[in-house]
Amino acid sequence: MGIFSSIKDAIFGKKAVAATPAAAPSILEAAAAAASAAAQTAADEAAKNIDIAAHLEEMGAGKDLNWRSSIVDLMKLVGMESSLAERKELATELGYTGELNGSAEMNIWLHKAVMRELAANGGVVPAELLD
Repeated sequence: MGIFSSIKDAIFGKKAVAATPAAAPSILEAAAAAASAAAQTAADEAAKNIDIAAHLEEMGAGKDLNWRSSIVDLMKLVGMESSLAERKELATELGYTGELNGSAEMNIWLHKAVMRELAANGGVVPAELLD
């Protein structure tokens, strides 16, 4: 799972589930798996149209983090490491073509790119956070 997926999952409230190979499922196991898949589909639909700004404001209540403009603070808010190494990996994942040196330019680009990706994945992101 990539860095962006971790950010998205933290915001949208999804938990990563590791797939484990198993023997042929019984009828009950197959039914349970189908129910689980249906529940995941419902959860995916519920994640769409989430108000990203309102949700992040709620998550950040009482915390002194400037998630609206800082990729470092956004990553901290969702419980992730915000080191330069993590931001470099995120920048590479999202297609940043500039120098991976932690500059203000890179960090601003990362923040906007994350917001664009959240919007592309069903989140409702205010225009001022996109550009």
